[in-house]
Amino acid sequence: MPDGATSRALRDQAYSPSLTVPDMNAYLLLYAQRSAEARASLRWEEISYGDTPDQRLHFFPAASPAVPLQVYIHGGYWQALSRAESSFAAPALVTRGAAFAALGYGLAPAHRLDEIVGMVRRAVLWLYRHAPDLGVDPGRIFLSGSSAGAHLAAMCLMQGWLPAPLCPTDVICGAALLSGVYDLEPLRHTYVGDQIGLTAAEAARNSPVRHVHGGIPPLVVARGDNETTAFAEQHRQFVSSLARAGTSVTDLVVPDRNHFDLPLSIGDPRTSLGSTVLAQMGLLPSGGHPASGIGEPSDPHA
Repeated sequence: MPDGATSRALRDQAYSPSLTVPDMNAYLLLYAQRSAEARASLRWEEISYGDTPDQRLHFFPAASPAVPLQVYIHGGYWQALSRAESSFAAPALVTRGAAFAALGYGLAPAHRLDEIVGMVRRAVLWLYRHAPDLGVDPGRIFLSGSSAGAHLAAMCLMQGWLPAPLCPTDVICGAALLSGVYDLEPLRHTYVGDQIGLTAAEAARNSPVRHVHGGIPPLVVARGDNETTAFAEQHRQFVSSLARAGTSVTDLVVPDRNHFDLPLSIGDPRTSLGSTVLAQMGLLPSGGHPASGIGEPSDPHA
């Protein structure tokens, strides 16, 4: 195999998290099952935040007003999944007094990456502006996202998209970014870049690591210890850039977790990620503290 073809194959493998697990589809099925169970057991409604069918979210209100809100943004390399598979964390958060939103957005290749980023930002701003009507404290809106969802959440933390005089810390209180892609230039030279038609200009505009600034709210940046080398390096570079900019960052590499099961820990106080997210939202019980990661549930499917 020619050297160029070998390099391309290695890059494709490095950005293929499915290679780290026996069956990626088992996790996707679990997302769908747990999300359906959440909708069956909790009050919820589908809300339009824009003027197209893609721009909708599933909202789970809390029992009390003026509560924190967790907004989850799904992954799928900007091409797969939807709000329908993204409510699995709702029960853990709603039962602890928070509201929850599973965000939907249009997918590539029907939509360019700039459009997708714009939709997610529109949704976040819509939730901020309508927070009182939803029983949400507008000063306690938190984002979370996995893989491409972490990238999209990170793009909401950057400057320049909010109407004046708003800045990211006015709208977003904190975020948990899981197994994200923060520099898109390497991805441009892989099968994913081909699938979404990613250009150099789009990659530059939409790479959070290139636009880190000093006004980013506190972050949890997490990955499983079973990730490809590319995702581990993306994590390391982004955490380093945030730290240099003075952002408050909790850097988590979670034992016995992979790219796909890590999101299932959101809101689970038995896990290091779940307890850290709960602490960020102010939802741990009095005297509670984030778990160390040691002795976490060995079966995330349980």
